[in-house]
Amino acid sequence: MTTLFISDLHLDSERPSSIQQFLRFTEEEASTAAALYILGDLFEVWIGDDDTHPGYEPIIEALASLKLRGIPCFFMHGNRDFLVGKRFAAATGCQLLAEHEVVELGDKRVLLTHGDLLCTDDKPYMDLRATVRDPNWQRNFLGKSLKERRVIANDLRDKSQTAVAEKPPEIMDVNQKTVEATMCEHEVSILLHGHTHRPGIHHFDLNGIKATRIVLGAWYEQGSVVRWDANGFQLKTLPR
Repeated sequence: MTTLFISDLHLDSERPSSIQQFLRFTEEEASTAAALYILGDLFEVWIGDDDTHPGYEPIIEALASLKLRGIPCFFMHGNRDFLVGKRFAAATGCQLLAEHEVVELGDKRVLLTHGDLLCTDDKPYMDLRATVRDPNWQRNFLGKSLKERRVIANDLRDKSQTAVAEKPPEIMDVNQKTVEATMCEHEVSILLHGHTHRPGIHHFDLNGIKATRIVLGAWYEQGSVVRWDANGFQLKTLPR
């Protein structure tokens, strides 16, 4: 059976075609998978598990249906949906993962991460990340009304889009030294992540060992999936 990995879907009611593609994906390919791993940014924005946004209901139901079929589903926080919590996990049946997670696929140890922690050249983003991941900031944010949270989230998103447009593209990609240090720390030769929206497979030498970094693409114009089976991995696009 095939293990599936996806990331950076950025699902939002303003992009219904992306939601429909995800729903088809869960009904078709994911319904027969060994497991599904979502490596962050499933949603464009997530302001708390108590947000009953009607556009999210089909997504939650689709994930819950996988659980009912006996298909394990794992969820890793991204930079857009880092506030996904235990209520979401209970509703969907997803198991929440840590920022770095090592899984064994066949005889391979594979490190999973969203990918933003690898982009250490982007200092302003790393500073912002440290702020919004702070438990005190999150506790204060979640204590506000949904209306207040939406205003703050929209403001953060607008500022992020402006900042991205002004940054050199190279600083928004991974730092190779950080990649290698992270892989060495977790004793792996295969790394799988998203975040950068630059799908590809990169091979390099890691202390005399052949190493591989696999990058998932975003779902804005088409889907992106990594399939892992007995023959290894494949990075594929999913036409819309």
